Amino acid sequence: MELAYYSDYAVRLVNSEEPARGNDSLTSVGAVRDLFGGNQSAARRATDADVTRFRSVRARLRTVFEAADTGDETLAVDLLNSLLLEFPVSPQISGHDFRDDDGRPLWHMHLADHPSNATAGYAAIAAMGLAFHLTEYGVDRLGLCEAAPCRNAYLDTSTNRSRRYCSDRCATRANVAAYRARKRQEADRSEKTGLAADSAHRSSAKGAR
Repeated sequence: MELAYYSDYAVRLVNSEEPARGNDSLTSVGAVRDLFGGNQSAARRATDADVTRFRSVRARLRTVFEAADTGDETLAVDLLNSLLLEFPVSPQISGHDFRDDDGRPLWHMHLADHPSNATAGYAAIAAMGLAFHLTEYGVDRLGLCEAAPCRNAYLDTSTNRSRRYCSDRCATRANVAAYRARKRQEADRSEKTGLAADSAHRSSAKGAR
């Protein structure tokens, strides 16, 4: 599996809540299972107790993104290391689902699911995936959307480290808002310039009399 697949576990969990909007989709065991995507064998282990546990892990993962977003690299790494210590992974060599032209397995590294409970398994994969991404690309590749009030987490994979929004939708909304703000400023300046010119004209007329 690619590292992007594992790190997406962290993004999906963090973005199950939008604090600024008061939205939280992580309210049932079904929502927990949906976060696993295609990993249904792991999803089936989820119980009602995992809802609260997932929320706790989610809050801790968000603090990693928040620290990275503010440029505090050391704090981001420390927070992520604490998750890695608490939720260790079990790396294994796997060849499932991938075959070469001769039908032989294409061996690759796989992070095995933690057997104790659904939260431990998910947290281990999410933390390790995020750690892979951070060490490979840099802490500044972890961000929070700048399109207020979104603040969804994202992983910047752009070639020039220019990503600022979690989606094209947020980028468009932010650009439209910025355009409208510029137009309002231009209108305000034009109005002030017009008022100033009118005032100067009246003063000049009074002086001429």
